[in-house]
Amino acid sequence: MKRRNIILDCDPGHDDAFALLLCCYSEKLNLLAVTTSAGNQTIEKTTKNANNLLHFFNKENIPLAKGSSSPLKRKILTCPEIHGESGLDGFNFPLYEEKYDSKEGYQLIIDTVKNNKDVTVITTGPMTNLALALLHAPEIKNNIKEIVLMGGSTKEGNMTKEAEFNILVDPEAADICFTSGVPLRMLGLNVTRQILVTDEVIAKASKIETRGADLFVKLMKVFNDNQRKFFGLSAGPLHDPATIISLIDEEVFTFIDMQVKIDTSDTEKVGKTICLKDKPYNTKVAVNVNIERYWENIFEHLRRCK
Repeated sequence: MKRRNIILDCDPGHDDAFALLLCCYSEKLNLLAVTTSAGNQTIEKTTKNANNLLHFFNKENIPLAKGSSSPLKRKILTCPEIHGESGLDGFNFPLYEEKYDSKEGYQLIIDTVKNNKDVTVITTGPMTNLALALLHAPEIKNNIKEIVLMGGSTKEGNMTKEAEFNILVDPEAADICFTSGVPLRMLGLNVTRQILVTDEVIAKASKIETRGADLFVKLMKVFNDNQRKFFGLSAGPLHDPATIISLIDEEVFTFIDMQVKIDTSDTEKVGKTICLKDKPYNTKVAVNVNIERYWENIFEHLRRCK
């Protein structure tokens, strides 16, 4: 079976951690590189977290590059209320060697795409690095098979009435990606908010005796506590792994073709993903999720992280 070439651009982040775990342990994916963005925490913290996770997953030889420390035009927003002071509060990693590529994040994306064919670029944070790559080397579009993102919503946002966090942080970057001509696959709040890390989910994970499951249980307990304090939710939604699961199991999500535009105004609607059923379509938008099958995929990959 030919494995799909992927780059993961992320901002770990509790949910990013398990998007990365899926990338590392799926038999259907070939993880070429990891780049980091500022979002859930500052760029220094998200990059350290990505480094710790790659070491923990025994994938420390995969190139990892620090990305942009701020959005293209706006001030950085972070989310310590949910992800804590470190960005991954709840788990104490060993003191790993810090191993980073000398290139900036966008340049690692450019070089990796140029050196490979049919690369899928997955973003689970703000889309700044990918936008910079497309601005600096628009020719890489020919080698990008698809952009898969966790972001946006067909309904309401989570940071404002209109906007989801990843898009709100850097709407100009998102606009560059959505108007690039590269096919997109969007997994937004309208589906990811249904994927809740309930007490039952944590209890099932706690019965899996692997390092991956231990990481999951410890991180998700803190994640849920913070979701309860900040959003008043009894269980937090596990957003980011949806991007990876959509690639490894086609039965989990239902998509429809839509034209998606990004609001980059300076109004209360900034960051809104305007989802239209008008042609020309530019995005496959997730509209339904098989929650039971989603968790089956998560548990299967937690078992592989021994």
